[in-house]
Amino acid sequence: MTVRFAPAREDRAGYEVLVDPRYPQRHAIEHIQPGQVLVMDCRGIATAANAGDILVSRLQVRGAAGLVLDGGIRDYPSVQTFGFPVYALGPAAPAHVVRHVAVDENVPIGCAEVLVMPGDIMVGDGEGVVCIPRAVADTVAVHGLEQEELEAFLLEKVRGGAALPGTYPPDESTLAEYDAWKRKKKS
Repeated sequence: MTVRFAPAREDRAGYEVLVDPRYPQRHAIEHIQPGQVLVMDCRGIATAANAGDILVSRLQVRGAAGLVLDGGIRDYPSVQTFGFPVYALGPAAPAHVVRHVAVDENVPIGCAEVLVMPGDIMVGDGEGVVCIPRAVADTVAVHGLEQEELEAFLLEKVRGGAALPGTYPPDESTLAEYDAWKRKKKS
């Protein structure tokens, strides 16, 4: 699920927009489905908080799988203790309405300069988040698992003393060794 923010202006700024149940940010949070990730285009503005512990708690209670935003987040230390995946640019105290307002939901957005479409697959870990178009998710998963397995083999070789030339990236000889390693591992 996506939310798009735009610059604030006098007639659409301030806390009064937050009481409207149709306000896209709040509406998206209230209607997110279990397992969905909320991705917000916050225009790369780290100095305005687009969520905090209350909104993140609501996402968690609704069964969301995570929150990704290219903006700031309030209550950052508290949110980090929730055990709920949140990817943000960092902590920020001021509410987002001082810089921008949510203007749309479930539309294509740019988050961290990446096109995110409603329904895309978001995958995050300790190094960050990637967006995988739903249409290629199965292919990416297969290739990703293969790459992980190859890198586990290469890491094992390097830890065993193998030099980088021919090992990383693997040459034909190393790839043949890898194929034999996979066959042995499966048997």
